[in-house]
Amino acid sequence: MSIFAKTTRLSTETLALKRVGEVVRKRLTQDPGVYRLPVDELEIFGVAQFFSEAECNRLMTIVESVARPSPTYMGTDATGRTSYSGDVDPNDPFVIMLQRRIDDLMGIDPAYGETIQGQRYHPGQEFRGHYDHFLPSQHFWDAEQRRGGQRSWTAMAYLNAVEEGGTTDFTRLDLSIPPQPGALLIWNNMKPDGTPNPNAMHAGMPVVRGVKYVLTKWYRARPWC
Repeated sequence: MSIFAKTTRLSTETLALKRVGEVVRKRLTQDPGVYRLPVDELEIFGVAQFFSEAECNRLMTIVESVARPSPTYMGTDATGRTSYSGDVDPNDPFVIMLQRRIDDLMGIDPAYGETIQGQRYHPGQEFRGHYDHFLPSQHFWDAEQRRGGQRSWTAMAYLNAVEEGGTTDFTRLDLSIPPQPGALLIWNNMKPDGTPNPNAMHAGMPVVRGVKYVLTKWYRARPWC
């Protein structure tokens, strides 16, 4: 692909990311059940008790059934990701219902969402500082462009309380969020102008005591496949 074609694609994608940001921002700020966290450098929102206790228990069982050593784009444990994870069955009626609930909350076309991934962290396991979005310099950039392009928003749900540790830390901000059962955390990986936000770097801090269960859903600039 020529430099001109790549530049054009990037410009088009940036506009698409800006638009989806506008849609989600409006949707979340108008929802009385959604709370915007008080930081200026990142658009990040929270919803308490988004999943019920019964739903969390069922989801933890599902995560256990799919959990494998977590891969990254650099290979298993290549960037300090020592958890276990796996994609849930997207055709499970229970999962479909939960995905629709997240899509409706955010106002994003379901076609733009990746399959929900479950993660489990035992004591000592972590996911060191990383971005959910991609960079053009990364070797997998072109492949991800064919699969829906850049990641826009992340929705992450905590399924249980952790005895000690396991916070989600946004490492460029003074922001550390402890696991709260059923809570949904939502953030924009882009700035409002549709370009990557360096303040979206985050880490799953090591669990000290207990086990941590999480669900994550990522959205793309275009329909994901």
